[in-house]
Amino acid sequence: MTAMVAVRRVMCDEVAEPATATWSNCLLLGNEIVLSGMTAHPAARDAALDTYAQTLVVLGKIRDLVEAAGGTLGSIYKLVIYVKDIGDKDEVGRARRTFFQTPYPCSTLVEVSGLVFSELTVEIDAFARLDVDLQQAVV
Repeated sequence: MTAMVAVRRVMCDEVAEPATATWSNCLLLGNEIVLSGMTAHPAARDAALDTYAQTLVVLGKIRDLVEAAGGTLGSIYKLVIYVKDIGDKDEVGRARRTFFQTPYPCSTLVEVSGLVFSELTVEIDAFARLDVDLQQAVV
């Protein structure tokens, strides 16, 4: 019989999780930090944010959840970025450089026809582990 991995729901004040939510923003499964796709909602609803500003909000949420789980920005090893306009890729990259340094997390960037709310232009899935620190990587 395989031993069960310890699971902990991770929450933080900086990233609201509505009481009516049918998802968890962040789970810690052993050393793996599992995040739901993050968007700039509700900030993008409260103000007209361009893709650069939305990406900063999203990466801030990801950082806050990873840190609440016990990790750091260096724990994030992969990003999957969904944008409504592939022409915004440079703005996404500029925001990423604000948060990360070399070696950067692996990344996939894809254009999608829509996101959950019409004002959103970017959504990001992040993959992280407590036993990873890209800042300690040999390059």
